[in-house]
Amino acid sequence: METLDKFDIAILHELQADGRLTNAELAQRVGLSAAPCWRRVRALEEGGFIVGYRAEINRRKIGLGVMAFVRLFAERNAATSIRELEQAIAALPQVVACHYISGDGSFELQVVEQDLDSFSRFAQERLIALPNVKDLRTSFSLGEVKASSRLPLGHLGARAGAARSGAAPARGPARRR
Repeated sequence: METLDKFDIAILHELQADGRLTNAELAQRVGLSAAPCWRRVRALEEGGFIVGYRAEINRRKIGLGVMAFVRLFAERNAATSIRELEQAIAALPQVVACHYISGDGSFELQVVEQDLDSFSRFAQERLIALPNVKDLRTSFSLGEVKASSRLPLGHLGARAGAARSGAAPARGPARRR
C-alpha cells in the first residue's frame, strides 16, 4: 500500500482514538461495509501503517510517579559502540522512550520510576554503568501537559485529496502581491 485514500485515513483516525472498536463499529464510522473495512485494516497492518494495538496505562496508578528526561553522553560515537549502547538501553524497562539526538549529547531517554530514591539508584547503578557512557544529565517532569501517542493525520487528507485530483497538496494560503 503506497498511497492512502480518505477511507484509509479515516480508519487510522478512528483506530487511534479507539483501538478496541469492532470491525462493524469501525466500518459504520468510516462509511464502508464490514468486509472492505476489514480488508483495508489488514492492508494497513501489512503495509506497516498500523504496528500494534495496546492499552494506555496510567503510570501513576501503577506506582510510577517520577518521569525523568535523561540526556546521555557517549564516550565515542563509533558505530559499534553506539550499537552496544542502543542494545543496552533497549533492554531497560524503565526507559520508555529513547532518541538518538543531534546537538549536545548522544541520546535523550524518557525514564519512569517509582520515586526519586528509585530513580537515583537506577541512574547510579544502571544508567551510568551502560557501555560507552561518559556522562548524563537529568531533568524531571514537574507536571504533564500533554502525553499522547496519537499522531496528526491532517497532512494525509491534503495529500489524498491532491492525489485524487492530480494536483500538488496545498502549501498554505496564497499571498496577494
